[in-house]
Amino acid sequence: MTVTVSPPRHDEILARLRKLHPRLIDLSLGRVERLLATLGHPERQLPPVIHVAGTNGKGSLIAYLRAMLEAGGQRVHAYTSPHLVRFNERIRLAGRLIEDAEVEAVLEEVEAANAGAPITEFEIVTAAAFLAFARTPADVLLLETGLGGNFDSTNVIDRPALTAITPIDFDHMDFLGPTLAEIATAKAGILKSGVTAVIGPQRPEAMEVIAATAARVGAPLFRRGTEFEVERLADGFRYRDAEGTLDLPAPALPGDHQIDNAATAVACARRLAPFRPDPAAIAAG
Repeated sequence: MTVTVSPPRHDEILARLRKLHPRLIDLSLGRVERLLATLGHPERQLPPVIHVAGTNGKGSLIAYLRAMLEAGGQRVHAYTSPHLVRFNERIRLAGRLIEDAEVEAVLEEVEAANAGAPITEFEIVTAAAFLAFARTPADVLLLETGLGGNFDSTNVIDRPALTAITPIDFDHMDFLGPTLAEIATAKAGILKSGVTAVIGPQRPEAMEVIAATAARVGAPLFRRGTEFEVERLADGFRYRDAEGTLDLPAPALPGDHQIDNAATAVACARRLAPFRPDPAAIAAG
């Protein structure tokens, strides 16, 4: 006997929505701002947001930080992309993957509100995610940019609780520019006045752009190698900042770069008083 498994209905909805814009990627905030206004501004009804940009390590940073906060009893939303297996992986509601019926409901609501206007798939999905996040109680939202930062559709949060930038490298040069400085300029676009920015290890050229942007907008920086330090140990790593020192286990994911990602997550968690990282959660992440 052959069993036929039908694809989730939200795949059909997304396929329909892809026809509304000739380009898969079109960096701009105007379309998503219009749509969010029509929806009643769900982006203004979210729990405290940690907005994450960068090239390498965004997903790992969010995974570690989510594990830490959840181990401390916090209810955590998360928005990431792309997904590995199922679209639902992109939207976590207070610790669980969004269900098919929930995805379909918010996508159809957003589709109706958009009324056939030109819009990209990522903009539609971001608006739908904001609707779902606004309607489900949580303590914090971990929000990953899709591409770049300044004109990414996630960059409609006027005042996040915190921003974070993971290592910047050459990526999406056809959209962000051919030089590291141009790419860093795009990603530093998430920095906001008065909002602390946790900065992972950076190349000097990228760090120069981040520092200049932070000075211009008035964003305090909390930088690897300046405000916090990381020392690799035989069985883990030592994190140090002005609040003190933590000896922590090695992350479950292999590689020295994962220690950098975990340390940046610790720095974020320690900026979110009264949240504090649980060392066991780093290994679990």
